[in-house]
Amino acid sequence: MTTTLRTIETDIPARLDRLPWSRWHWTVLIGLGAVWILDGLEVTVVGVIGPRLTDESAGLGLTDGQVGLGASIYVIGACLGALLFGHLTDRFGRKKLFLLTLALYLTATVLTAVSFSPWWFYMCRFLTGAGIGGEYAAINSAIDELIPARVRGRVDVVVNGSFWIGTSFAAALSIPVLNGDLVPEDLGWRALFALGALLGLGVLFVRRTVPESPRWLFIHGREEEAERVVADIERRVAAETGAEPERPGETIRVRQRRVVGFREIAETAVRRYPRRTVLGLALFIGQAFLYNAVYFTYALVLDTFFGVPDAKVGYYLIPIGIGNFLGAFLLGKLFDTVGRRVMITLSYVLSGVLLIGTGLLFRADVLDAWTLTACWCAVFFFASAGASSAYLTVSEIFPMETRAMAIAAFYAVGTGLGGVIGPVLFGRLVETERISAVAAGYFLGAALMIAAGIVEMFLGVEAARRSLEDVARPLSAEQVA
Repeated sequence: MTTTLRTIETDIPARLDRLPWSRWHWTVLIGLGAVWILDGLEVTVVGVIGPRLTDESAGLGLTDGQVGLGASIYVIGACLGALLFGHLTDRFGRKKLFLLTLALYLTATVLTAVSFSPWWFYMCRFLTGAGIGGEYAAINSAIDELIPARVRGRVDVVVNGSFWIGTSFAAALSIPVLNGDLVPEDLGWRALFALGALLGLGVLFVRRTVPESPRWLFIHGREEEAERVVADIERRVAAETGAEPERPGETIRVRQRRVVGFREIAETAVRRYPRRTVLGLALFIGQAFLYNAVYFTYALVLDTFFGVPDAKVGYYLIPIGIGNFLGAFLLGKLFDTVGRRVMITLSYVLSGVLLIGTGLLFRADVLDAWTLTACWCAVFFFASAGASSAYLTVSEIFPMETRAMAIAAFYAVGTGLGGVIGPVLFGRLVETERISAVAAGYFLGAALMIAAGIVEMFLGVEAARRSLEDVARPLSAEQVA
């Protein structure tokens, strides 16, 4: 589409922020936010079937270390996919990319279900991760640009926390599917992957009704289309709530543009917002290490140290998933009322302190499978809200033109350092069959979480109830004389 770029003045951001909550907003959350449920399903399936994949008769005959490697390959794919699709999201729009990345996820998940060798399994895990990584960039930016500012914090935290609905769902399904009675042992784990594809297909149909971000449209020379989209949203919300929208007085002037180069993106992060860059890296590295290290290998820990059969691992993962979701759900509102800086600091530091306690008890060999699970429920109640806030933070504190790429870059770097190293490291630690070695890994995760909380305390940006354009003005707006 050919567009004429010019300087415009628009009230679209203010109109979106002052809309009352409606069924239309729920449609956006269901269509876009379901990606975290799918990611939770993917991550948990691999964790649950880890012991099954090491069984020659029912899996691929992988070692514990190779199971960890497969998890790391998934994370590498997610990091690279986030970078590629994040750039494309800022350039070609949110909607095109959140449809494309979901299609990639669906295809790769189906192919994973028919894995016949380790190399095929690794390749499919890489592609599945690429689709999920691309989803993170496209979806977080789209949700934050469509949701009113006054509830953006709680919505983002809860949506990201819905990851744990997927984990609980997968864990519950794993019990009948992996016990060998309902489905043959060599087909059960394949059925779990196929189920993820089926759920993703349903999400795709809902997602097709979600519009392009009006904020992206007016920046890229399509202000008339942006006006039509917002007017249609206003009509639907008015019909649902009975409240006629009022025109706000706030406007913003922007010089439209088509492309933001990588050099300008880098300069924005390094020169314009260096403190915010350090903040984003700290938050992402801490939560990525903790979650990827523990969740990709928890089934191996239960099997190695407590003799829990793989068909019963789901019983232990269900309460952990519920605890994680309840943390995001119950604490989410506080991110808009108490504020970002206080809540992010507390969620990271408290989860780190509780993790230290868990490591000490584990090293003392006073825990069994259920008491260790109870400890993880306490740790993750706070950690889940903190992990969700990492995505919220990066989405809010960088300009509109670089939002998707900023999410992608911080996710890729933070997860690349914390998420790739974590599963491999923990897989090796479990292989030693030494309690002290695994406990040392827990202490490392705790240190990273506490350090991230301290960074938030000093460098955090208070974005609660503020417009995105107020937190980080668009680059194009700053260029207008």
